[in-house]
Amino acid sequence: MSRSTNDSRLVVLINPSSIVSEAYRTLRTNIQYSSVDSSIQLLMVTSAQAGEGKSTVICNLAVAYAMEGKRVLLIDTDLRKPSVHRIFSQTNRQGLTSLLTGMSTLEEVVRDSGVDNLSLITSGATPPNPAELLGSTRMKTLVDELRESYDLILFDTPPVLAVTDSLIISSLSDGVLLVIHAGKVKKAFVRKAKEKLDFVQSRIIGAVFNQMKRQDIAYMKYYGSSK
Repeated sequence: MSRSTNDSRLVVLINPSSIVSEAYRTLRTNIQYSSVDSSIQLLMVTSAQAGEGKSTVICNLAVAYAMEGKRVLLIDTDLRKPSVHRIFSQTNRQGLTSLLTGMSTLEEVVRDSGVDNLSLITSGATPPNPAELLGSTRMKTLVDELRESYDLILFDTPPVLAVTDSLIISSLSDGVLLVIHAGKVKKAFVRKAKEKLDFVQSRIIGAVFNQMKRQDIAYMKYYGSSK
C-alpha cells in the first residue's frame, strides 16, 4: 500500500488518473521503447540548469515504474542541493554520503518510500568533496552490487552546467534523460549541456520538455534520441 504524502509534486501518486500522471506513464513507455536493442537498468535524469523540474520528473517517473511492478531504487546523487528526501517526506541524516564514507551500511540507508516496489537512498549530509565521492571506486562497486537487486535504478543528479557531478554519474548510467524547462532555459545552455554529455560519451536517450504552455500539450513532452 502507498503511504499518503503532502508533497503535491508526487502527482502520479496523489492523482493517478490525471492528465499529468498519464504523461508520466507515456514517458515510461517511451523510455522502454528507446531501449529495445540495449536495456536501460540505470537511468540518470538531469537538466542544464537548476529549477527545470528534474527532481519532480524523476520522482514521478520512479513512482510510475513502481506502480507497473518494477523493483525500483531512486538515488539522490545531487549531494549539493538534494530534494528527494523532501519530496518523499524522509529524513536525510543518513544517505549516500554516509554509505560511501563507511559511516553507514547499505541496509541502513535504503529506505521504504511508502510506495510499493520503490526504495530510496537519499543524499545524506553534504560532503566537502561531492565529485570525488561520486567518482570513487566505492561508488562503482555499489552500483554493481545494486544491479543485482533492482529492475531499475534512477539517479537524480545536479544540473550539468553547474558542476561535474552529473558527468561522473553519466559514466555509470545506461542512459541519460535531459529535462528542459520550456520557455525558461536558453537554447544555448541546452546545447552546451548536450555537448558536455556527448564529450564523456553519455547515452542521451531523449529529452523531456517540462511545463509546456500550449493548451493542447500536456504537462511535459518527450523527444527520443536515436543516438
